[in-house]
Amino acid sequence: MSRHAIHLEKAIDELKHLILSLGSDVEESVRLSVQSLDQRKPEQAKEVIAADYAIDQREVYIEEECLKILALHQPVANDLRLIIAILKINNDLERIADLSVNIAKRAVYLSGEAKVDLPFDLQKMAEKVQSMLKRSLDAMVNRDEKLARRVCEDDDEVDAMNREMYVCVEQAIKKDIENLNSYIQLLSASRYLERMADHTTNIAEDVIYLVTGEIIRHGNPA
Repeated sequence: MSRHAIHLEKAIDELKHLILSLGSDVEESVRLSVQSLDQRKPEQAKEVIAADYAIDQREVYIEEECLKILALHQPVANDLRLIIAILKINNDLERIADLSVNIAKRAVYLSGEAKVDLPFDLQKMAEKVQSMLKRSLDAMVNRDEKLARRVCEDDDEVDAMNREMYVCVEQAIKKDIENLNSYIQLLSASRYLERMADHTTNIAEDVIYLVTGEIIRHGNPA
């Protein structure tokens, strides 16, 4: 193996380590934000908000490293596909972290309000999204195309949950207008979870691209 090839392999290995580490921290950000909302833990929510700056900085660093490898090594074939996938996954992970912050902000607000009851299990929706995120990252690590495709299929279920939440909130507001703001905050949390699922689906689609070279976005057949 040439010296150039050795340097490229080392750079790619480091890139893999960076994206997996970011993915792990984003998973934790999602878990803590959802928990802070469900268990009314404003201090924990504030920790999620404070930690977001570091995630943003790491996302920028990973992007810079990807661009550096592209410029210095001009990778081709599988190596090129991997770097392109990591660039896109990196961006989706950062957006998921931002959505965690949005949920954490809802948690801070709701912790100071009277608790309202809804006939909707927001925690179940959150667990579904967390499962999708974990499996999409597992699919990336293992280059598991089948697992990635199952993650994509699960997005429809989260979309349906979000629609159900909208109906529940609409009915609740009609009966309890005094707690309008609290219901709206909970609906926002549901919407943020639905958007997390969209970004997680993007990651799964990028895994499929990484493994097969197939682009399945925009309704292209799987």
